[in-house]
Amino acid sequence: MIISQSSKDPIYRQISDSFRSDILEGRLKGGEYLPSIRGLAKELRISVITTMKAYEELESEGLITAVQGKGYVVNEQNTDMLREQHLRKVEDALTEAISSARIAGMSDKELMETLKILLSIREN
Repeated sequence: MIISQSSKDPIYRQISDSFRSDILEGRLKGGEYLPSIRGLAKELRISVITTMKAYEELESEGLITAVQGKGYVVNEQNTDMLREQHLRKVEDALTEAISSARIAGMSDKELMETLKILLSIREN
């Protein structure tokens, strides 16, 4: 896991995003344990509180569960339901982006061009 101090995303979000991707893409399977909170904090040289916040975010999304005395375990995933949840998040984010574009006076064409540019940057 690579954490960037210069990222616009907070460290806990970078951690949760990394684990979320690993879970949703099948690199972490149901029943597997995540690294201990203290162990991950030590490995990444960050606060235990930051690691805990990332794990709590994943738990609130139903991706992991705390097991008393053992740590956090990956939940079995219903991929169709998870896909729907993420599609809703995408729709919400795009709706917000459209609203901001309208406020900024952007045309649909400008907005589409911006999206194309951002997509091409992510592919590289």
